[in-house]
Amino acid sequence: MSKEVEISRRDLLRTIGISLSLTATGADLITAEAAQHVHHMVRQAKTAKGPYQPKLLTAHEYDTLRKLLDLILPADERSQGAVHAGAPEFIDFLCSANDDLAAVYTGGLAWLDREMTSRYKSTFVAAQPDQQTALLDLIAYRKNESPELNPGITFFAWARNMTADAFYTSKIGMDDLGFMGNGAVSSFSVPVEAVQYAVKRSGL
Repeated sequence: MSKEVEISRRDLLRTIGISLSLTATGADLITAEAAQHVHHMVRQAKTAKGPYQPKLLTAHEYDTLRKLLDLILPADERSQGAVHAGAPEFIDFLCSANDDLAAVYTGGLAWLDREMTSRYKSTFVAAQPDQQTALLDLIAYRKNESPELNPGITFFAWARNMTADAFYTSKIGMDDLGFMGNGAVSSFSVPVEAVQYAVKRSGL
């Protein structure tokens, strides 16, 4: 891999991270083309080193993220869910390239553990399924806003939006939609539209 290609990849991840971190919830700023390149880079990381190893999150944080995303978009009789579609890897990979985005997830995952421990004396991952869903039912809706829950509500909005982006730009998600237009990505090229849009939004 050339040095120029590696720099381009880092620049792409950085600009995606900038564009996401400029919003309150990370919604509607990552283009399908940019998302495809992130999925492609994750696949390359898996191929080169075996199973995906988190780039930013600790093992416990990553396990918590996987459980959260599985609850947000689980597998059903129609399709596999967010975890099988690579959403945890997608999010961790982007977090590894942007400090602001990393802070959203490390802070949000820590909040889940603190709140779960306060309510049920357990981490989020170790809690009972009904306890996990009870907490998520509180933070999934803006109508429940309060000083106590607001950090969780904001974080859950981020996680839900990015889970949807990761899932519906993956092969599993596109198959779920019946989308037939994409083919395999054989080589990397920086999507100019994604970079221009991110830079415009960032004010750089």
